[in-house]
Amino acid sequence: MAIKIKQLTHIYNEGTPFEKVALHDVNLHIKDGSFLGIIGHTGSGKSTLIQMFNGLLKPTRGEVYVKGINIHEDGVDKKHIRQSVGLVFQYPEYQLFEMTVYDDVAYGPKNLGLEGDALKERIESSLKAVGLDEEFWQKSPFELSGGQKRRVAIAGVLAMNPDILILDEPTAGLDPKGREELFSQLKEMHETRHLTIVLISHSMEDVARYVEELIVLYRGEIAFKGDTREVFKHRERLEEIGLGVPQIRHIMDALKEKGMLVDTDVLTVEEAASKLIACLEKEVNNA
Repeated sequence: MAIKIKQLTHIYNEGTPFEKVALHDVNLHIKDGSFLGIIGHTGSGKSTLIQMFNGLLKPTRGEVYVKGINIHEDGVDKKHIRQSVGLVFQYPEYQLFEMTVYDDVAYGPKNLGLEGDALKERIESSLKAVGLDEEFWQKSPFELSGGQKRRVAIAGVLAMNPDILILDEPTAGLDPKGREELFSQLKEMHETRHLTIVLISHSMEDVARYVEELIVLYRGEIAFKGDTREVFKHRERLEEIGLGVPQIRHIMDALKEKGMLVDTDVLTVEEAASKLIACLEKEVNNA
């Protein structure tokens, strides 16, 4: 098990007039090698929850386990936990500061004591993993496009060699091409490096396309969790709590309401196209 959360509650400003319950009695298991999505409207507790995963925040009550270790027990090395759980905040490129892309990615592993060939291998494998060609390595990160900067920031986290990668809105502010490229790289890293990835996103389309399991947070509690396709079947309830389903699902539902005998259980445009072709072929064969 990569991460286990038991009966976790977190209260900001407890005991003051500004008290706010961010999370209440959350129980959660994240399996090794999974690609998990977390969705919820603003204020649902998403950002608070992911900061629990590597000990940036300590819960008011409850327990957090990373790779079987209770991270808030006395004597636990928090630095080691934070190396194991790489956290990429929204707009991570604002944290870039070195003169070259190569040096920025080198910063973390150098602080771990890596040097020589081991350091070189760690840096270069991380840059290649995010799809940045060697022609960019000696450039200033500030000369790059928004999507390229985002990749440098993620490479810097990967260079710490985490087992678990947490991404908070990684495609925020990117154009469609940059968004597609970044997700393609994340998917490849998940498959080739066997990384456990946790994705926070407001895009139902991105979640539907890439994540295997989904958690829906609502007012600090888990409203739904399970297989992505199964969670998105709760369309009415998701819409009630300010979320929804991928837009393609609305289109398919509308076609069915117009009398087309089409299977509406789709998450992506590609799935919809396949279902529509099957439906049309069946109608032709029955004509």
